[in-house]
Amino acid sequence: MSASGRGETTDDLLAALLDGMDAALCAFDSDGVITHWNREAERILGWSAAEAVGRRGFAGWAVRAADADEIREQLMSAQDAPGRQVHEFALLTKEGGRILVRTQSAGVPGADGKPAGVYCAFSEVHAQIDLERSIALSEALMDDASWGVVLVDVDLRPAVVNTHAARAFGAGRGALLGRPLGDLLEQGVEELEGALQHVLAEGAPRAPLELWVSVRTPEGVRRRCWRCGFLRLASPLAEEPVPLGVGWLFQDVTEARQAELDTGQLRFRANQLHRAGRAAAECEDPAEAAAVRLDFALAGFAEHALVDVLEPGPGRRLVRSAVSPSGLTLLLPEPGAIPVRYEAAHPALQALDRIGPVRASAPGTPGGEAAEAWARARRWPPGAAHALCTVLRSRGRTLGALTFVRGPSRPPFERADALYAEEVAARVAADLDLATRPG
Repeated sequence: MSASGRGETTDDLLAALLDGMDAALCAFDSDGVITHWNREAERILGWSAAEAVGRRGFAGWAVRAADADEIREQLMSAQDAPGRQVHEFALLTKEGGRILVRTQSAGVPGADGKPAGVYCAFSEVHAQIDLERSIALSEALMDDASWGVVLVDVDLRPAVVNTHAARAFGAGRGALLGRPLGDLLEQGVEELEGALQHVLAEGAPRAPLELWVSVRTPEGVRRRCWRCGFLRLASPLAEEPVPLGVGWLFQDVTEARQAELDTGQLRFRANQLHRAGRAAAECEDPAEAAAVRLDFALAGFAEHALVDVLEPGPGRRLVRSAVSPSGLTLLLPEPGAIPVRYEAAHPALQALDRIGPVRASAPGTPGGEAAEAWARARRWPPGAAHALCTVLRSRGRTLGALTFVRGPSRPPFERADALYAEEVAARVAADLDLATRPG
């Protein structure tokens, strides 16, 4: 290709690059004559490249005469100044309107290193401010927001994590990037990934979503409730919307939700105790009344209740009196009854020693072989995963032990559960005491 041909190709490439820019751009030679004018500049001001190129500065057509000298001095001073210079001034459109623009200008050195002109990129001030606001908002969300912000890519892996979200996960921002959500959450990952996939496919839900998750942290697993919002991210540069991922925002509302759950639980349990008391009052047999109380106590609390009563006489041998839910009928022990073969460290015996509740949970995976062996060794029903033993006492005497058992689908017993079990045990013990009185 000849030198002239290469020069024409270079000029065509430069023209195509300038016309494809999103910002308006013009260039001046060292004498202030316009040498380049792209399509965005034409769109903003209405002057075509044919009308603009070759003019000396903006005087007489694109600026008011009173402003021409000052604007020309500001622009051409960029030849001798290092870096870029930013100015704001008003330009005239071809129709005679005025537009406030923000310019960034810089000098263009020639082959000999001397100033050869200036290039100037400009945009409408309101558009520039909108862009700056968007950038400022993004930076504020990533650094200073009081809620977690995570940008998740289409593979459902964190791509950007803000400071608040990193604290919620108990790790550094960089340590979370690119990791599967299953590495970060022990429970709740299926629900979260399902929500993210829905957003990618269908768009953001209309209302926030609350998720209970178990977060893996260096201090251990933490159970949290997050109020989540989602936004589908799409590229603004593609002709067709191309998903870039999901913007996931969340707030920790664990304390408020837990308080609501606790309040509802207390209300329900108090109502059950009240109903049990009224039903027990209609029973002629105190042992039957005790069984009625246990029947009400099991609702929403446990799968099984076991009553072990101390055998009369010296020692502390426990005799199984009732097992729920297969017909809660309390049978008082008779002399010579066969005691339950509990080991010395059995939780029921520990409850007798402490005169207080004892909680226990099966080792390993709930429902596994180790858990089955654990329940069998303690003489508890098959499938037992969690147990709560408390003592039956009335008039200063220990009458036996009451054990509540939960299956693997339920969480372990907590302190609030132990308090409720003690309340039930006190009422059941009073009925048993009445049933064993002579006459």
